[in-house]
Amino acid sequence: MTAKKFKYKGHNPLRDMVLETFGEDEDIRDSKKKDKKEKTPKGEKEKYREILPGDDLPLKQQATSREEEGEVHPSPERSSGEGSHPFEESPGGILERAGSDPEGEEKQDGESDGLPTPREIASLIPSSLSIDSLRQWKVLPLQIRDDMLEVGIPAMDHFQNAQILGASMGYPIEARTIPEEKLMALLRRLYDFRSGVADETVEAMEGIEDLDNLAREDVLSDSVDVPVIRLVNGLILDAIRQRATDIHVEPYEEHVQIRFRIDGVLHDRLQIPRSHQAPLTSRIKVMARMDIAEHMVPQDGRIGVTLGGKAVDIRVSSVPTQHGERIALRVLDKGHGLLSLEDLGMSTREKKIMEDIIHIPHGMILFTGPTGSGKTTTMYAILQALSTPEVNIITVEDPIEYDLPGVAQMQVNEKAGVTFASALRSILRQDPDILMIGEMRDFDTAHIGVQASLTGHLVLSTLHTNDSISAVIRLIDMGIEPYLAAGSLIASVAQRLVRRICPNCRQEIEPGAVLQSQGISKAFRGKGCDHCNWTGYRGRVGIYEQFVMDDGISEAVADSKPLSVLRQMAREKGFRTLWEIGLEKVLQGVTSPEELLRVTSEE
Repeated sequence: MTAKKFKYKGHNPLRDMVLETFGEDEDIRDSKKKDKKEKTPKGEKEKYREILPGDDLPLKQQATSREEEGEVHPSPERSSGEGSHPFEESPGGILERAGSDPEGEEKQDGESDGLPTPREIASLIPSSLSIDSLRQWKVLPLQIRDDMLEVGIPAMDHFQNAQILGASMGYPIEARTIPEEKLMALLRRLYDFRSGVADETVEAMEGIEDLDNLAREDVLSDSVDVPVIRLVNGLILDAIRQRATDIHVEPYEEHVQIRFRIDGVLHDRLQIPRSHQAPLTSRIKVMARMDIAEHMVPQDGRIGVTLGGKAVDIRVSSVPTQHGERIALRVLDKGHGLLSLEDLGMSTREKKIMEDIIHIPHGMILFTGPTGSGKTTTMYAILQALSTPEVNIITVEDPIEYDLPGVAQMQVNEKAGVTFASALRSILRQDPDILMIGEMRDFDTAHIGVQASLTGHLVLSTLHTNDSISAVIRLIDMGIEPYLAAGSLIASVAQRLVRRICPNCRQEIEPGAVLQSQGISKAFRGKGCDHCNWTGYRGRVGIYEQFVMDDGISEAVADSKPLSVLRQMAREKGFRTLWEIGLEKVLQGVTSPEELLRVTSEE
């Protein structure tokens, strides 16, 4: 069969992962194995013998390094750098070095611990032996030397497993003790050689027909033979590597485009033939417990997967289009942890205002901004700050994104008749002190929220408006009386997320005329490097526009004063717009002028 060509866009980590995993066909691998066998005459190969009680065990301690034996000679440029396993890094930095040189990282890891690299170990493992089995047995083949297989084990309790491994590979063994943390970290790195997306995997999907009985696996599992499963697992794994928040599977007339949203911007990652759309879509829907026989109505589902022992939750949505079902997967990495108020990136002034308004015992605080601007994350941070044994906190969400300790969270289920409004009516009978409403969508929800804030509760919720002051007008447009809005609202906060300039490639530039007119004397931009996947940005930070009510503004709202009057009164009290706060981030070198213009506009 003639191999088909597929396009990989973006930087090289995905291509490297593919080539490392599936880059050689069976004939080439067989010929390499044959050449390797011919170098060692059969007569010289030692027979496997059983270790009897009383025999000296060929145990090698961890203290003896391969460098001391003269087998490893690290080059000067590889002698330092990051060498920890990607899944052991800090929250918010899973696979932090997604754009760096994988081969260089392997060498650093191997040389720093006196262990062979994952690439060298992977070449020893026969295709019939899965890494899942090695992880279960806690054994790892390290190298073959003098016709002896060196096997790493965490303790002598696993020596019998090492013997079994040696027998299966046809070698007598030499045991070497390795700390269990290092052994398991190296095993996890080996999955990179058998996980991913490959031309051969996509090609083999043509024979897949029965998708109804496919089961969920560990995303890092290498013991799956069905190509479509490896394809989906590889996409999820690569998305988390790249810190993607969304995966888009978009069918078109001649192909299926797969895109990742990284730091709020979509990037093309993979293009596969249109003929593979059906098995790919069906596999995702099976994992999400969706109806694979229904293609003409929108569906929602949820996938729970594990990634090196870490839980990752994925929300799935499908909608029918003219070329088939379009699927969006929202990746919720629970390993990142919840952010605190200190982690939100507020300036000292903004943080002080936020802390003051959230400790007012009753009233309503509204958060505004487009979808994906971090409103829910901000409210979660506030709830964590307010959660104490002395208060009762209840939330109504659609959906519940993260579990909050000490907080009762309620899921909206419109099919069962549980809406925001109906849930709020029931929650008010639960004696809450603080309420969080996922979104005020209609008059009923807004009315109950306002009434709750007027009866001694602190209410947090979101609205879809462009700025903070417009939230007051939006409440009134929804049917809330102006005097009720004036009496209940504590403050409204508009927020946006701007991409951070990559610290590794940041360089100073000459600010444009617009910035100079605003008093900006210097600006910065990311040149692009491996660390940021050549985008010039890595990570995001929030900018917050806070409109705080006082007696004068409350009277103006109750009198139905226009937006321009409210804005002028707020400015007299020190109110700053998103644009002005963003200019401060530009001057500090946190973000670039182009990024600020992308997410906001000059006031």
